[in-house]
Amino acid sequence: MPGQRLAPDISDGTSDDDPSAVLAGERAHLAASRAALQAMREHAQSLSSDAAGDWVSQQILQSLLDQRVAALADHPDTPLFFGRLDRSADDDLPVTIHVGRRHVHDDHSRPLVIDWRAPISRAFYQARPADSMGVRLRRRFGFRGGELTAYEDEPLSEGAPLTESKILTEEIERPRTGPMRDIVATIQPDQDEIVRADLTRTVCVQGAPGTGKTAVGLHRAAYLLFTHREKLARSGVMIVGPNGAFLSYISSVLPALGEVKVDQTTVAGILGDHAAPEDPSVSAIKGDARMAPVLRRALWMHISKPEEGLLIVRGASRFRVADHEVREIVASLRGTTRYGPGRAALAQRLAHTVLVRMEQRGESPDDRVQDAVARSAPVKRLMDHVWPKVTPPQVLFRLLSDDAFLAAAAKGDLTPEEREALLWRKPPRSWKSAKWSAADAALLDELADLIERTPTLGHIVVDEAQDLSAMQLRALGRRCRTGSATVLGDLAQGTTPWSARSWTDVLTHLGVAEGVVTELTLGFRVPREVLDFAARLLPSVAPDLAAPRSLRPGAGSLTVRRATDLHADLAATVGRVLTQEGSVGVITADASVPAVSAALTAAGVGHDVLAPDSTTARRVCVIPASLAKGLEYDHVIALEPADIVEAEPRGLARLYVVLTRAVTSLTLLHTRPLPGQLA
Repeated sequence: MPGQRLAPDISDGTSDDDPSAVLAGERAHLAASRAALQAMREHAQSLSSDAAGDWVSQQILQSLLDQRVAALADHPDTPLFFGRLDRSADDDLPVTIHVGRRHVHDDHSRPLVIDWRAPISRAFYQARPADSMGVRLRRRFGFRGGELTAYEDEPLSEGAPLTESKILTEEIERPRTGPMRDIVATIQPDQDEIVRADLTRTVCVQGAPGTGKTAVGLHRAAYLLFTHREKLARSGVMIVGPNGAFLSYISSVLPALGEVKVDQTTVAGILGDHAAPEDPSVSAIKGDARMAPVLRRALWMHISKPEEGLLIVRGASRFRVADHEVREIVASLRGTTRYGPGRAALAQRLAHTVLVRMEQRGESPDDRVQDAVARSAPVKRLMDHVWPKVTPPQVLFRLLSDDAFLAAAAKGDLTPEEREALLWRKPPRSWKSAKWSAADAALLDELADLIERTPTLGHIVVDEAQDLSAMQLRALGRRCRTGSATVLGDLAQGTTPWSARSWTDVLTHLGVAEGVVTELTLGFRVPREVLDFAARLLPSVAPDLAAPRSLRPGAGSLTVRRATDLHADLAATVGRVLTQEGSVGVITADASVPAVSAALTAAGVGHDVLAPDSTTARRVCVIPASLAKGLEYDHVIALEPADIVEAEPRGLARLYVVLTRAVTSLTLLHTRPLPGQLA
């Protein structure tokens, strides 16, 4: 019957073919496809960069060849194709196509596997009986490791009943071990619409836990690289995640899809890894968008009013530019360009004025004379006085250490109390010895862009965007000012003091106010029983959001237990969970991590402890609550919710994150009373 897994005694629902014979035929096609992929890889390896003319061209060509070879790597534990379309359309395209992670053709250029991103593959995700898109049958394949084990057919003729795919359900629910997997075999229609959104469009995805928003963002990057290969190869694509542990978790997704040349980094990786301790209330002020005009004024206040003119002596001739002329030139340039180019333009404008004086005396100076005048000592002295060369640290140091300068730069944008909070109590001796905070990093980047324009990328994917300050968002927006963005997050999971309350605000700060906001509320990974329990926190952390829904009932997936000996109960719980398949995440308040790790070690439970930039290999991992965002574990054991809530101002939001990391079971162990919202 349609929708059933293959068994020796059932038909595929479309013909009288022996199911075993059908499966054997598909396995033969898989073997032929793998052999063809290997031949494609060997051909790429045989190509030489020697044909390029010079050494630089050879290096560029060799890099491209190396990328091509890496993109053609076969992963034996990953299905090469996961679906098939039997088409009824009358066109020049193949009647039967196998849909997979990358294109594969034989030595006659006959396609054996069509890339899931190709236009013809869209029907695999979007076709339905009411709109078959020229497809009469959709076939899904079941795999274990890299071996094809089953198939399932879904007729798409008009009037055919909608059926639930067991293969699809089992793939979604398959236990998670190791890094994040791609979801090309299970992309849902609403997810596919986001993935295939045009490059010119900025898309913001509000995604509840388990809705696959991160995977959707990564797959959109892969789709855009496939569709706009040449353009994005020049301009670049960047993935920005919340921390190194998260990047490690998602690191395998794009390479598995054949995309090996994508930068994956954090905000700190872009702005600089500054981590000087700072009061959160001060960081919140520095992260506010009002700091942008303050910084602009602070930079341009370094320009002083010219009090003297310019005198250039060349041989017996003396050429003057009056002070009022210098003031006019400075005024015409100030604020109309970036600070650095404006300074260079001032030197050239002064030199040009001197050349006019020379021509008035009958001389015939050329461009070389103008450049010489622009570099002359008198022009340099005037420039250093009127339009001095500055660096971002110099400007920010002066702003945070000089009360009068800060007051003048702030005007009415900051209150006296905010200015007082920003000022250093004990300023460093100089800007060279200053220790900058993470919030300062965004201010330094803003100043750097005011001095010299920041290079831009073709596309940027920003995950957990709700946790970024307005100034951090402005920094990322500068890096896609001529491109587009995919913005991912969940307002309910905002855990920083400056967390966004509105996606409209986020897009405005990014500089893409025209971006489209779409919402994913239907979860596929977190069991319904767990998600409903966590959703009790929503009225307190994000009252305007709709409660998420899950397709998986998950009966028995939630256990809430009061313990008398937390560590002893933890060890026993881990022991029971280890009898089941899948990864185990023990999530606790950051301050409790050493004690929890010691307790597991004493109980003989081997485990890893997740650090901001670490990777983990063992089944059991102890996770600080602050690093849990974006990660998934088959079984989660959450300890002392009250400790997690009290550890930070937005502790309830942090607890919501912790409770929604489980994809099979959640066990809540506590000795202290639960937060009232969970009672």
